[in-house]
Amino acid sequence: MQEGIKDVHGLSTEAEVLEAARNPENRIEFVRIMFTDILGRPMDFSIPVSELEKAFAEGKGFDGSSVEGFVRIEESDLVIVPDPKTFRVFPWTYQGFDPAITWREAIMFGDIYQPDGNHYPGDSRYVLKRTLERMKSEFGFADFKCGSEMEFFIFPDDQTPVPTDSGGYFFSGRHGEVRKEIQLLLKKMGIESEYDHHEVAHGQHEIDLRYQNAMDMADIVMVFRYMAKKVARMHGLYLTFMPKPINGQNGSGMHVHQSLWRNGHNAFFEKEAPYHLSPEARNYTAGIIHHAREICAIFSQWINSYKRLIEGYEAPVYIAWGQKNRSAYIRVPEYQPGKEKATRIELRSPDPGCNIYLALATMLSAGLDGIKNRLELPEPVEENIYHMSNSKQKKAGIQVLPRNLQEAVRLVEKSQLVRETLGEQLHEKFIANKRKEIEDYLQNVPDEFDKQVSPYEIKRYLPML
Repeated sequence: MQEGIKDVHGLSTEAEVLEAARNPENRIEFVRIMFTDILGRPMDFSIPVSELEKAFAEGKGFDGSSVEGFVRIEESDLVIVPDPKTFRVFPWTYQGFDPAITWREAIMFGDIYQPDGNHYPGDSRYVLKRTLERMKSEFGFADFKCGSEMEFFIFPDDQTPVPTDSGGYFFSGRHGEVRKEIQLLLKKMGIESEYDHHEVAHGQHEIDLRYQNAMDMADIVMVFRYMAKKVARMHGLYLTFMPKPINGQNGSGMHVHQSLWRNGHNAFFEKEAPYHLSPEARNYTAGIIHHAREICAIFSQWINSYKRLIEGYEAPVYIAWGQKNRSAYIRVPEYQPGKEKATRIELRSPDPGCNIYLALATMLSAGLDGIKNRLELPEPVEENIYHMSNSKQKKAGIQVLPRNLQEAVRLVEKSQLVRETLGEQLHEKFIANKRKEIEDYLQNVPDEFDKQVSPYEIKRYLPML
């Protein structure tokens, strides 16, 4: 519990949140209400605490036509209602120009509705919520649990990707204190981490977030992105989740560890089975592998994402699975073999620039499709796929992820699974947005940058992500 803040963690009802927000000891004056645009970028506005009860009852109206991928100007009115289960308090006190003026601010995520009271179909958070409800009602699972590995770079500013160190994997050099401060501030907000270290590339770092149910994990990823960037700014640095800012170095991924739970038990676990994976776990994994090419654009949504997904930089290129194989698309971690709670799969293709709500919803849908159709998991591949011959890859049935956003968008446009998961409106708007991005890129970047990070990407994505 952070100093000066009373009883704010783990609240779930409107009454509990109102009591905590109004408690004079907490000195909370404003509540920031957050949501995302179609690309998963954070959007927010703040209301005084005095408006919170009304916001719970009636929502707060806003102009949806001004948000990327939402509605047209002639149908722009939308309403957002804060979710009381997401209430957290920022772990610092703001001070005005007048030193006597200080305040604290809380943050909540909101659900977006149309004026007629129906859920707004373009709300990314609702897409995940709807997919989780289907998981429960049609498949009988209670939880989809996830843990995200958040990789990022730290640079001096948002203009030029100059590494602040020349370290490598587990290097104990500069800016470890930035990672620690991020985690300690998150802990004061009730968000736990499990691990932090320097990553392979120069200036690259990783913080792993503790396993949560999927909706909480998605919200936490959004808070993490905000807090990580803010802490870096406090140190006079710039932190970016751009997938591939530096040529010749590893890019940043967001590996997602995941499992399904039923009746308090891990449905992925079977003690005597190979890899301790239950039949449902194998079907689920087969579903993601089966749909890997058509869902790639959701996990890797930027032109720059595909500069990361190339051979030789520990990013998955080939669609296969294994246990110790870090060149594979999906890995079965072996840190605690035979332990039910630790049994999971690790999906390695997403990057931290994705829309986390759409990414989790899509991977869950693909896995559930594998369970529904009892898809058979191919044989594991433990050999380094980068070193396999084309004929050997073909014999093993190993396919390749899309080589660029153009190919990925063509595939996702035809995907019935993604269309059903996202809904017709969001699916169409996502594709339209990506086609515009591709058009802008092709008009500004020569072919020689097919696999190289271009100056155009640095200018566009580095300040954005």
